[in-house]
Amino acid sequence: APCQSTVAKDMEDSDSLEDAITEALDYRETDEGSEEAMDAEDNTENELAAGGKAPTAKAVPRSRRTSNSSSAASKSEPKGLIFDCNFESGNLGHVEAISPFEYDLSIRSDSNNDRYRVWFYFSISNVAQGQRVILNITNFSKTRSLYREGMSPIVKSTSRPKWERIPSKYVYYYRSPRHRKNYILSFLFEFDRESDTYFFAYSFPYTYTDLQRYLHFLDQQDFAFYKRELFCRSVQNRRVDKLTITSPEPQATKLKRKKTIFISCRVHPGESPAQYVAH
Repeated sequence: APCQSTVAKDMEDSDSLEDAITEALDYRETDEGSEEAMDAEDNTENELAAGGKAPTAKAVPRSRRTSNSSSAASKSEPKGLIFDCNFESGNLGHVEAISPFEYDLSIRSDSNNDRYRVWFYFSISNVAQGQRVILNITNFSKTRSLYREGMSPIVKSTSRPKWERIPSKYVYYYRSPRHRKNYILSFLFEFDRESDTYFFAYSFPYTYTDLQRYLHFLDQQDFAFYKRELFCRSVQNRRVDKLTITSPEPQATKLKRKKTIFISCRVHPGESPAQYVAH
């Protein structure tokens, strides 16, 4: 059945989103997201900068919430999730478990550009069947994003290797008071197979290996209008190729200046859709 082969399926009950969020909020032990807490933190930083003594931190209990329906995460005992990005094009930084049902994730910045943080691609394993989690990407560098216009992250698993989009009704891109009003991407997901490893990405990955395989394929075609050259190497010693596509001409006319169209794509890792366009 389609529902059994789809990794990014809808939740089973209509109250699942509210239940999952309620469960996650119940596990937050402090009210660090309030305006008062943020102001107090700012005052503390000012006092420290002026040579003052830091006050003793005190947790403020969050009021408990109740729900008439069963807990969204209680369908299965939550397990300690294992996050990984040690594969090609993978990117993830720090992971903080807010509760068994909610995780804050930060992403590493571009190489040699600490101000640009967009691309993420990571896996999660050691899941329980029916386990629901809220994942928060907390340090995006862009305020404008297609996530605000209905785009959603993509997901696949080891038993279902085709990428699918997470339903947009479970995805939010917003300013978070709990994260100093930074823009946060939050999405809810339910794991349905314990033996699977799940992969999440900003958009459809296009790896360096994908590119080199495609260029090697073009090299074998012996096109008269195609020429591939090594333009330079990246800071990580990867090839930056230059492709010239033009009609072949006799030697006598080669010195004539032609009009040139220069096409460039994917300056940043998160611009993989442009890589597909160029492909």
